[in-house]
Amino acid sequence: MATLIEISNVTKSYGAQELLKEATIALAEEQKIGFIGRNGAGKSTLLRILLEEESVDSGQIVRHPNLRVGYLRQHDPFLPGESALDFLMRDSGQPDWRCGAVAGEFELKGRFLNGPVKELSGGWQTRVKLAALLLHEPNFLMLDEPTNFLDLRTQILLEHFLRHFRAACLIVSHDRGFLKATCTHTLELSRGELTMFTGDVEKFLEQKDIQRTHDERVNAATQAKMKQLERFINKNRANANTAAQARNKAKQLDRLELIEIEQAESTVRIRVPNVDQRKGVALRCENMSIGYPDHTVAGDVSFEIDHGTRTAVVGDNGQGKTTLLRTLVGSLPPVEGAPNWGYNCELGVYAQHVYTSLPQNWTVQQYLESEAADGVTTQQVLEVGGSFLFRGPLIQKEIKVLSGGERARLCLAGLLLSRCNVLILDEPGNHLDVETLEALADALLTYQGTVIFTSHDRHFVRRICTQVIEVQDGRVAYYPGDYETYLYRVEKEIDEHEAARGVKPAAVDSGAPAKKAKRDKKKPGSADPRKQLNKVEKKIATLDEQRQALQKTFVTLTDPAEAQKVHAELETIKSELATLEAEWFELNSELEEEWT
Repeated sequence: MATLIEISNVTKSYGAQELLKEATIALAEEQKIGFIGRNGAGKSTLLRILLEEESVDSGQIVRHPNLRVGYLRQHDPFLPGESALDFLMRDSGQPDWRCGAVAGEFELKGRFLNGPVKELSGGWQTRVKLAALLLHEPNFLMLDEPTNFLDLRTQILLEHFLRHFRAACLIVSHDRGFLKATCTHTLELSRGELTMFTGDVEKFLEQKDIQRTHDERVNAATQAKMKQLERFINKNRANANTAAQARNKAKQLDRLELIEIEQAESTVRIRVPNVDQRKGVALRCENMSIGYPDHTVAGDVSFEIDHGTRTAVVGDNGQGKTTLLRTLVGSLPPVEGAPNWGYNCELGVYAQHVYTSLPQNWTVQQYLESEAADGVTTQQVLEVGGSFLFRGPLIQKEIKVLSGGERARLCLAGLLLSRCNVLILDEPGNHLDVETLEALADALLTYQGTVIFTSHDRHFVRRICTQVIEVQDGRVAYYPGDYETYLYRVEKEIDEHEAARGVKPAAVDSGAPAKKAKRDKKKPGSADPRKQLNKVEKKIATLDEQRQALQKTFVTLTDPAEAQKVHAELETIKSELATLEAEWFELNSELEEEWT
């Protein structure tokens, strides 16, 4: 396997901040690499270096003579009035038939191909950019946060594209689910050092935790041995009869070394507001219409949301998810009807317009104090601010100098000081790094109030969602199933569409339930679905018991090799469970059809 790019002893600094410290790594052909690291660690800087837009302070970058880099642009490369086809022809120099054929791989047809590209949503514009990349025939793709603001279907199409792409990729993303679905390797940038791991991001992070736990245990044993030797030496060094033994023990002590364990970086620990747990209906909508004076987005909106639930509002971009949330919180009047909130519901709202319209000259502390509920002390304000990394002098930073991510964290901190019992969150993951988003998910799982939210991050939605409302094709309705079922349905639609075009189904697991070949319609003499369902349920129960037993064993292991072996067994069982759960879903659907 040829090396496309070799990074050798590269150092890069901005002032006192050393982003790369004698970093060395080789990037080979056909590797699909997920590139992770904290915000500000230097990931984008390394991409600019590889694109030859920035130079290094020392070290060298060796590029293969046949290297052809494709870079997914975040900025807008389109000219006013230009169609997608015009852009593809201008950007690639290829004829219209060739551009049209490649565009068709991303479902760019009709008005999406021939209409003004600037009028397309962000997701469709990303499809145009991907088609442009393919037309240049690169053998090394670099993607910087490619899933930002993409709806679910476009994310899945992008995943399928990357799985079928027969060349190397370097993908920067905060979306662990996306990286797991597309990447075979993981590259981490931390404290200026690059570390490559053969495996997806979840396996990498699990292995890091295992190794850290092992090193901590070894260090604890080494420190105990050191203290034992020191006691012997101090007790016997002055005694002529035992002085020689003391010297030998001193040599043993000198040979003992502690393993250097990287200190954990600052992490967010989010405390949720203390609210009373309530029962019954929190929100009821009946025959409501949402939209604008000249355009109704969706009509006959009828659903209920109970207290204590965490409802994901899903649907493609431009279908009206944000319109629905704005209507529910009163910032947009309904076209018809009205949302009916339960008694004593206190709404806390997080949306883009909130964190872009903060008082510029206030400090972080002033804003948090203004949002805090009656009775919240200054110490509590400081503690919550600190949990969102506004510690020490940072609590006095003025809002006008905060980054987008810092403003997002500030708004979330303000919400959690307000003690609202209903949280409305519109894309809370935008501008948050992986650790902060994970901490927010942890906090929401312990929250006793009601959560209604949208998010493009499937890993985040999967963790916290308890029910789904879909906004699609002019309707808003409670979806009869959990988020996994919804993902399965969308994946199936895309697979069927690609199969109709002759595209081979993607083979890498995306986190949705595994899909099996389409079942034949029931024929005379075929197995009774009820018996099959019962058999599948028993298999699921047995495998789940095995999974739980292996997980208990896994957390006690100290040998990394043994832990890796148990982890592989766990992954096999999880895959089998996913297949059985998909089979259970299909059998259950078959029985429901019989009953109806």
